[in-house]
Amino acid sequence: MNAESLALLEYEGLKSLVRRYVASDGGRGLLDEIHPSADRIAAEAALAETAEAMAWIDETAQPRTRGEAPARLSFDGLPETGTTLAKLRIQGSVLEALELQAVIAVLEKAEQVRQALKPHGQEFPLLAARAATIADFREAVKAVSGKILPDGTISDHASPALAKIRREIDRQRREIHSSLERFLKLHRDDGMLQEEFVTIRNDRFVVPVLPGARKRAAGVVHGSSGSGHTLFLEPLETIELNNDLVRLTDDEMREVRRILAELTDRLRSQSREIGAAASALAALDFAFAKARFAEAFDCVVPTFSPDEAPVLKLKRARHPLLQDVLRRKRLLVVPVSFELDARNRSLLISGPNTGGKTVTLKTAGLLVLMAQSGFPVPADEAVLPVFDDVLADIGDNQSIEQSLSSFSAHVTRVKEIVEAGAPGVLVLLDELGRATDPEEGGALGVAVLDEFNRFGAFTLASTHLLALKVYGATTAGVVNASMGFNEETLEPTYELRTGAPGKSAGLDIASRLGLPQRLIERARAAMSDTERDIAHFLKELETKVAEAREEAAALRRRQLELEAREKQLVAELEKRESRRVREIEDRAEKAMRTFEQEARDAIGRASAVPETRRQAERAQRDMARARREMKEEFTALAQGKAEPAKPSLENLAPGMRVKLKDVSQPAKVLRVMGGGMVEVEVGFLKMQAPVDDIREVLPESPGQGKRLPQGVSFTAGPRYETLASELNIIGKTSDEAEIELERFIDACALADVTRVRIVHGHGMGILRKMVQQLLSKHPHVDSFGPATPAEGGTGATIAELKSL
Repeated sequence: MNAESLALLEYEGLKSLVRRYVASDGGRGLLDEIHPSADRIAAEAALAETAEAMAWIDETAQPRTRGEAPARLSFDGLPETGTTLAKLRIQGSVLEALELQAVIAVLEKAEQVRQALKPHGQEFPLLAARAATIADFREAVKAVSGKILPDGTISDHASPALAKIRREIDRQRREIHSSLERFLKLHRDDGMLQEEFVTIRNDRFVVPVLPGARKRAAGVVHGSSGSGHTLFLEPLETIELNNDLVRLTDDEMREVRRILAELTDRLRSQSREIGAAASALAALDFAFAKARFAEAFDCVVPTFSPDEAPVLKLKRARHPLLQDVLRRKRLLVVPVSFELDARNRSLLISGPNTGGKTVTLKTAGLLVLMAQSGFPVPADEAVLPVFDDVLADIGDNQSIEQSLSSFSAHVTRVKEIVEAGAPGVLVLLDELGRATDPEEGGALGVAVLDEFNRFGAFTLASTHLLALKVYGATTAGVVNASMGFNEETLEPTYELRTGAPGKSAGLDIASRLGLPQRLIERARAAMSDTERDIAHFLKELETKVAEAREEAAALRRRQLELEAREKQLVAELEKRESRRVREIEDRAEKAMRTFEQEARDAIGRASAVPETRRQAERAQRDMARARREMKEEFTALAQGKAEPAKPSLENLAPGMRVKLKDVSQPAKVLRVMGGGMVEVEVGFLKMQAPVDDIREVLPESPGQGKRLPQGVSFTAGPRYETLASELNIIGKTSDEAEIELERFIDACALADVTRVRIVHGHGMGILRKMVQQLLSKHPHVDSFGPATPAEGGTGATIAELKSL
């Protein structure tokens, strides 16, 4: 990306904002190295990982009702280990205790992060993939843990030899102290001692004596005080004890060095894995830093539009640096929204001075750089192309040193942008055509914009020049926009409005900033009629556009209100209708139960009289049929289905499929008979039925009329000319009765008969036993038992059949 544009768009300032949320040196190193990239895959991968980190933070902030909630991850306190790890890779090098301690701190954090991310691989696959690069360091941590104290010293328990040496050192020091205390006690009253205490000089225990006592006491002097009034004497009897202490101290240092070398070698065996873990922690810290930045600045993850259909869409976008400054003052940023696409690639912004035109350009440019660096952007929605470069000319680049005026610097920068221009770039031009004659500057600006439009770059430009405003209103592919201005307070509103140019309001702004009113009046009088008319026209146009927007917004709100009201009415109607249907169902069910109970009572009374038993059985069947028909009709009514028209005799023809009363299986018309009767086939049964029993004509079945495949034949099973629910097997042998009963049960099941009566008589019980054995194993039989006394008692068996 163009280095000058990065500086103009304050890209480093953005990175300083993000740096606040990075916890480790490794993460800060990645932030320092980051730069905008035109690599779509790399940018999308970085954004995807950041999106998962944002989701992880959201999950930890909300309680879960199901499943294990993600743990809060913190990367604070991670020490810098770059130099230490480089040293670790050198064969034969030995890490110091504090260096080992830093490596162990990294490994402990790595293990903590690995364990936290491991269970959530399905929800957060990218974060889990990072964690998967972290090896299992539990054994290494265990080997080093507890051997180095927080202050960097080696623990006594690091080895048995070290513990023994330090015990001997403590014993030796106690002996030396005892020896010196005896010396002090012996010479307390003879005038030799300067002070009565034990101190250390040159790593040896000594006592302070007067200079004159040097010849009176045997020993070695290890120096004097700064004034020379005190000598530090090691008594003769203590010399050998001190020598033993020095030897033990050397032994201690050698053992400590051996332990450090051993621990270093233990970690060196996993130096590559440790380096990978440190890199993974740095990457995760950086990803979560971007997520915390997104949380602090209300950011979203941008999406990239396809190269063949580029879209530059920002909804309520905010400049993060301006947002940070205003937040400290407890103020809010006014967001900007606009959209460009393959047909409209240029946005021309006009409007008042100090109205926010330059901020709009910088916001768009910085958000593009952020997206292509893998940063979330402060906006409600962001759809962006992947740009090859961002080229900007913002601000006054005049230079006395280089003899460049404002106009010269402006033209020089525009020349560089034109030469570097290409279809895949974003061009940002602030005050295009400035610092020269307005007519010539406007013509130059039109030519420059035309050039960028010609090679298909996306262009955002700001201007005060009339020629450019007219160009924006009359040229295809250019969208005019203006920054808002409050006519009552004479202050800018900082709102970006697309669709019409805006007036510069330079005199109004100058008046608000305190320029004497007499100068403002002279300036207004000096304006030509044409200029005043144009200014008035732009003011009127801006007012009309604002009114149209407000009206459109009001219509939209009204439309949403009406849609919501319509949904509410539909829901209330459905609820009322559902309640009505439930009431009807309850009443119908209650009526059917009452009717059924009364009918059963009447049938029971009739069944007790032998002469009326057959009529009672017929009445029971009629009752069951009537109940089914009533239920079917009610269901159709409740579902809003229209009752099908009953066919007439003239409309029926052989081969038609029809639905009969009291028969759930479709029937096929075999022939039309006289007297209002038809002959039909139900499964393998044939029967005659009145035409009034036909409920409806069914559509032709999908397989009807199709020929069988070659080599396949079909032979129909036996047909039964009568449809009956009773079988009498009295007088037959057991084998004959068994064959006939099997055929009877199969036929009734195919005809959808649900209840049958088998009459077998009393006799010796052979037929009854055969019937019970067959029914208990038959797949179509649901249950069976002896008939009621009215139906034959133990001389008959009632079987309930399953529905097919």
